[in-house]
Amino acid sequence: MAAFSNKIFLLSLIMMALSSASTIQVSEAARHLLQTSQPAIPAVPSIPTLPSMPNLPAAALPPLPTNLPSLPKPALPTLPTVPKVAVPPIPAATSLPNIPFTIPSIPSNIPTSIPSIPFFSPPPSN
Repeated sequence: MAAFSNKIFLLSLIMMALSSASTIQVSEAARHLLQTSQPAIPAVPSIPTLPSMPNLPAAALPPLPTNLPSLPKPALPTLPTVPKVAVPPIPAATSLPNIPFTIPSIPSNIPTSIPSIPFFSPPPSN
């Protein structure tokens, strides 16, 4: 890396010395120096190859049964019997109270003209 920075320093000196020369010659000299003085890129270490996986012996599995044994069916517990509750009959002498139901009468004097509100009414025409 130090060699690269030294060459850059030399390049800047050459450019200062050749400042009176044409820019084409300076750029050609600079290009030549840059092409010949690339910094050394360190080599990337190679990744070691992994060993191949060994073949594992296949374990012999027992054959699966073709018919499964039947399972016992669970028995549900019996529910206790609840005695029926009897409602005593209503005696015939008892009668329900008679509640009068009348429809209220609608008044016939409903106003048909809506009173005017000064704020919402249109202005009087002259």
